[in-house]
Amino acid sequence: MAHINLLPWRDQLRKERQKNFFITLGIAAVVAALVVGGVHFQIQLMIDFQNSRNARLQQEIAAADKKIKEIEALEKRKADLIARMQIIESLQASRPEAVHVFDELVQTIPDGVHLNSFSYKGKSIALSGEAQSNARVSTYMRNIDGSPWFNDPRLLQIQKKGTVRNFGMNLAQVNPNAKKKEQPQ
Repeated sequence: MAHINLLPWRDQLRKERQKNFFITLGIAAVVAALVVGGVHFQIQLMIDFQNSRNARLQQEIAAADKKIKEIEALEKRKADLIARMQIIESLQASRPEAVHVFDELVQTIPDGVHLNSFSYKGKSIALSGEAQSNARVSTYMRNIDGSPWFNDPRLLQIQKKGTVRNFGMNLAQVNPNAKKKEQPQ
C-alpha cells in the first residue's frame, strides 16, 4: 500500500481554519465593539437629552417658585390693605358715636341729677355725679337701661353728703346701628 502523507494538507487546512477563525473572531470583536460603542453613544445621547429636559424643568420650577413668592407677597399686601380698610371703615362708622353718646347722656339725665365726671374707655363708660335723692339715681339708671345707646348700668356706690347723694356708675355703650347691619335681611 502506498503511503500518502496527508499531514501537511491537514496542517495547512488547520492553519487556514485557524486563520479564518481569528479573522471571524476579529470581525466579531470589531462588530461587537461598534455595537457597544453605538449603544453607549445612543445611551449617552439619551442621558444628555434627559439632563437638558431636567435643566429646563428646573428653570421652569425656579420661575414658578419666583412667581409663587410674588403672589404670596401680593396676597400679604392685599390682606394688609384690607385690614387697613376695615380699620378705617370701623373708625368712620364709629366717628359719630361720641356725638350720640353725649346726646344720649343729656337726654337720659332726669331733673335733679348732675354729672361731675365722665370717662370713656373702649365701650365702657364710668360716670360719677350728684343727685337730690336715691330715687333720682334709680330713675337715671332706668333711663339709661331704656336707651338704645347704653346697656347694663351698674351702680358702684352711692353716698349721702348733706342733702345730695354722690354716686358712681358704670355702663356699656352699644351701637344700635351696628345691630341693624348684622341682622340678616
